Amino acid sequence: MTNCDMSIDGNILTIKVDISKRYGPSNSGKTIVIASTAGNVGAPENPAVKIGLNVYTKPEAKPE
Repeated sequence: MTNCDMSIDGNILTIKVDISKRYGPSNSGKTIVIASTAGNVGAPENPAVKIGLNVYTKPEAKPE
């Protein structure tokens, strides 16, 4: 996982992502990766519950 922190409190899943970070272009090159689970992963303390997370932004426009 990249830039993802997950925790469970009772029946509540909390996912924390620092949206100020950037990890370079996605595989397609169309977006910039902020956070990812890199596929489906089990929830903490409950691996039967699966999470697939991708957080991204569009690249900044290039000056003309």
